[in-house]
Amino acid sequence: MENRKNFFHLHLISDSTGETLISTGRAAAAQFKFSNAIEHVYPLIRSKKQLLPVLQAIDDEPGIVLYTIVDPDLANLLETTCREMGLPSVNVLAPVIEKFQSYLGTPSRGRVGAQHVLNAEYFARIEALNFTMDHDDGQAPDGYDEADVVIIGISRTSKTPTSIYLANRGIKTANIPIVVGVPLPDNLLKAKKPLIVGLIATSDRISQVRENRELGATPGYDRSDYTDRATIAEELKYARSLCARNNWPLIDVTRRSIEETAAAIVALRVKLR
Repeated sequence: MENRKNFFHLHLISDSTGETLISTGRAAAAQFKFSNAIEHVYPLIRSKKQLLPVLQAIDDEPGIVLYTIVDPDLANLLETTCREMGLPSVNVLAPVIEKFQSYLGTPSRGRVGAQHVLNAEYFARIEALNFTMDHDDGQAPDGYDEADVVIIGISRTSKTPTSIYLANRGIKTANIPIVVGVPLPDNLLKAKKPLIVGLIATSDRISQVRENRELGATPGYDRSDYTDRATIAEELKYARSLCARNNWPLIDVTRRSIEETAAAIVALRVKLR
């Protein structure tokens, strides 16, 4: 019988914005209709200090690793570590660059993000990405009023990949986990600038995604509660009540891709301006 994985982890590591990887990874994943990628995007990885936590994250949630890293030492460390873990890793640009070098008879310059024109739009994306990485998963709550968008939701509602996708379009995005009984930060409730959006999905969908990830790095949960549909239903009820109380819009991501969720958020921004 064919071995089909409903979900798999896809790690996308870039020393630039990650747009090339996101497009390539999704194009490849779309060819496998019985499998869905759980994306982990790590942009602006340019030092060993930045790469080491990424390697730990890959070890915690093994899967396919795609990367675009110019620095040969970092690329070698990533390749070696993945090989030791028994995981596939692919330098997405390497075979293309090799063909260019062979045809043109000249070596590449090895410039990080060389495909991007250094204009105002590019720098806005970099600023948004830096902001979004700094405000991932409830970090740096003092900066919420600087955000364009704040995404809230219970675990496994695609908050981080949606935030990264929006950041790649120059939208400063923070995301905050909703945990039953834990109040949201006061700085969020006082924030005037950002659009605050709640993400939800069906209990079945969230349970299925949660069952397909390693739980060791998730403090405060045990497997039975984390994947139990009744418990998840209570989490969703709590999330809905928070959004209703504060008049924040909700988006159901059950049947939406990351791109569709991001497009819905952008449409809300335009509508509420």
